[in-house]
Amino acid sequence: MGEIIKIESISQVHKFWGLDDSKHPLVTVIPITDEMTNFDYGDHTYVTDLYQLSLKIGLSGSLIYGRNSYDFEEGTLVFLKPNQAVKIENSEEFEGSSGWTLIFHPDLIRKSELGKIINNYSFFSYDTNEALHLSGEERNSLTELVRKIEKECLHIDRHSQELIVSNIKLILDYCTRYYDRQFYTRTNLNKDFVTKFENLLRDYYQSDKPLELGVPTVKYCGSELNMSSHYLSDMLRKETGRSAQEHIYFFLIDRAKTRLLSTEESISQVAYGLGFEYPQHFSKIFKNKTGMTPAEYRSLN
Repeated sequence: MGEIIKIESISQVHKFWGLDDSKHPLVTVIPITDEMTNFDYGDHTYVTDLYQLSLKIGLSGSLIYGRNSYDFEEGTLVFLKPNQAVKIENSEEFEGSSGWTLIFHPDLIRKSELGKIINNYSFFSYDTNEALHLSGEERNSLTELVRKIEKECLHIDRHSQELIVSNIKLILDYCTRYYDRQFYTRTNLNKDFVTKFENLLRDYYQSDKPLELGVPTVKYCGSELNMSSHYLSDMLRKETGRSAQEHIYFFLIDRAKTRLLSTEESISQVAYGLGFEYPQHFSKIFKNKTGMTPAEYRSLN
């Protein structure tokens, strides 16, 4: 079992790979080379305090994140955020690998608008098997922006910080667009997952799980469907207009309406049967989604 290696700064990144000192203390662009790809990462887990975007072209091997592994393919963009743990495994030595890694410290964006909205880019929380697959044109567009950041790091003046952050935000905005394209082009697969998600909720409530586990969470549903909760929610929102949490609530409210009108159960019994620990929580969600309390709904029907 390998040790956990913590990397806290850009300078540590450069030292780890035996590179020259970084020109900027908070951001760097590192080309992916055969030496880096074939580097012996050992049986270690790596945790950094940094954001990282890696475009990998012509690589084999895999990246282990959580319980999942991802086999690198042509033109794949992988995202990592601070405090994510990764383990890198290479299956064989190879030549001709290329691409780049953009790494930046949270302090770079902390005072900027990007710092306020960075968590809105949910793909930083995707599992690695949900990486972004780029076309040649998309890859070139992002690489052009990365080259601009690289140049700003070489010639720092009073405008550099703003320009670097602006280009990082532009990269992330393009990645949002490209993920939308990826969701769209995989629409048939996504529809299969929508059906599986609905079947999962139905099967959940045909079992004893609501009494044992409570109301199903997005994390539970994602795990059952072998995807991260963020990816599941984003995929459902693109496909149906509703997030995973909204789907769960919609399912719960529909089931609650049926039980309120077809049984003599008390409001509390209905709530407990749906997996709510507190009836008040159920009543609050029901009113929020329908505009009336469970008792009002029952009396009007």
